[in-house]
Amino acid sequence: MVMNGGSVARLDNMSGDNGADGPRRSRQAPLLVAPGDDLGDSGEYEAGHGVLAINGRLRALKQGRMNNRGGTVSIEPRRTSYVPRPSDLVIGYIEGCTSNIWFIDIGAPFNAILPMSLGPSKAEFGGIRKVLDIGDAILCRVQEVEENHSSVVTMKGMGLRAIRSGSVEEIDPHLLGRLIGRGGNNLRQLKEDTECRVVAGDNGRVWIDGDLDGIINARDRLNALLTEAKVEEFGGDA
Repeated sequence: MVMNGGSVARLDNMSGDNGADGPRRSRQAPLLVAPGDDLGDSGEYEAGHGVLAINGRLRALKQGRMNNRGGTVSIEPRRTSYVPRPSDLVIGYIEGCTSNIWFIDIGAPFNAILPMSLGPSKAEFGGIRKVLDIGDAILCRVQEVEENHSSVVTMKGMGLRAIRSGSVEEIDPHLLGRLIGRGGNNLRQLKEDTECRVVAGDNGRVWIDGDLDGIINARDRLNALLTEAKVEEFGGDA
């Protein structure tokens, strides 16, 4: 983070060679920036994720690690929280209920609600916990999002269900791209190598189901992904 009075985190200050105009390409730790930091002239670089071009300058919108790939400058957040969007596939936990509504933790700032009409089945009055009980994990989809970011989820749809087996792991939502890979190649390879069902929710929760050895293998690979991300953020070797 750049403190008041310190050097500005500009692209033209980021070269290992004092006379160079481009971004630094060395073995030093990646540059961490804070919102509002000046990242340099926008004439030679394009603004990517977390970066905004203002009056010919690039400004950071997020705190995180700055990347420059192919002339596009972006910020990879150090940690992200999930913001629900309609049609997102998510994995949630039942946190409470009334006679006809479940309250679901989907990792967002506010719990989602699951009305009985959108649940897996109907229950007799007072028997809602016989269908889904507190602590149960479910695979569901965001149906709508209110202006205050509260949301309604549904279990009406192909593949949506209560999760009764396997393991649910968590990664930061901004790392989903690494897990899935271009065209889904990484996720497909993980399924083939471990012979497990692997479902990646948009909220960063990952359901792994299969035999015990396969689940352990898949979990180890997820942990390796997190370790690699931290190494890239702070520099050094794993």
